[in-house]
Amino acid sequence: MKKSSKESNLTNYGINQVHNKLIEHDRGFTLIELMVVVVILGILASLIVPRLMGRTDEARVVKAKVDISAIATGLKLYRLDNGNYPTTEQGLLALIEEPKTEPLPRKWHKDGYLDMKQIPKDPWDKEYIYLSPGLHNEYDIISYGADGVPEGEGNDADIKSWELE
Repeated sequence: MKKSSKESNLTNYGINQVHNKLIEHDRGFTLIELMVVVVILGILASLIVPRLMGRTDEARVVKAKVDISAIATGLKLYRLDNGNYPTTEQGLLALIEEPKTEPLPRKWHKDGYLDMKQIPKDPWDKEYIYLSPGLHNEYDIISYGADGVPEGEGNDADIKSWELE
């Protein structure tokens, strides 16, 4: 079926008309529309950002508590296998490497006692303090907080194994 030239012209006219209408509506956003969007985003940011800013310090404290709990679990497993906790001299390294100093472990587990296969540093990139025997329990684990020195308040407060809930 061949189209007549009249039908062909109507079809071409229809396509051209639709194409022209699409071009007319495809101009993009106006400057005012963009400004309204920028203002709305600014308002949202001013409401949300202050709520999130103080959360990093809280997250670091939570991470330190989680790390101390994980280390405490590793210490308990070490004690189950060996009858005692690693000494202060052997340190937390005894949870991932078999100690070579006295008291030697009786039955040290070949994979160690921490899932992470390394001793974590506290969230402020400092070593956890480990004492065995501890001053408060059979062992003590401490992070001195952001300032890295004993005592302190707020972000500088010490996180201690015997005070965890």
